[in-house]
Amino acid sequence: MLEINLLPVREARRAADLRQYVMQLVLVMIVCAGSVGLYQSRLSDKLERGQDRVKQMQSDIDQFKPQLDQVARFKKRKAELEKKIDVIDGLDKARSGPVRMLSELAQRTPERLWLTSLSTKGGKISLKGKSLDNELVATFLRNLGDSEYFENVDLDSAKLSSNKTGLKTVQFAINAELKGAKKPEPAKVKKSKRKKKKA
Repeated sequence: MLEINLLPVREARRAADLRQYVMQLVLVMIVCAGSVGLYQSRLSDKLERGQDRVKQMQSDIDQFKPQLDQVARFKKRKAELEKKIDVIDGLDKARSGPVRMLSELAQRTPERLWLTSLSTKGGKISLKGKSLDNELVATFLRNLGDSEYFENVDLDSAKLSSNKTGLKTVQFAINAELKGAKKPEPAKVKKSKRKKKKA
């Protein structure tokens, strides 16, 4: 009977399989290393482009920073000026009402007639004064009625009086309303609800 020693063949086959396995492993490692290198290269390229964009944007910001600071200063100055204008408008409105009314009274008051008292309350004005005759009082009433600042002009009283020197004058009182003035709203009467008693 012949005996064949197969050990060297098996050893050779194992060595060949081992070499093939090592070669596959090395090939896989090379492919993985190449993929990682390529991915890292792309990431580095993207990172570099991003850094370039950041630098460009920072350069643009630095370039336009003086203009932005100037715009901020202009906005602040504009806000300050608007506040001052609002204050001036408020003062002008508060001042213009009485000033115009007094100017209108001065223009509408005839000669030889003078006012001794003036009071306003809730859009109404009360005038007291003296004149040398009744015709001047009537003229003053007509003048106030023709004015664009007064309405509902009414003579409250007129009486003849004389002073210590014997000069006779007419003392008068006039009531009127200022046009455009806010009139006080009448007080609302609350209706009491009475509960009906059950019988």
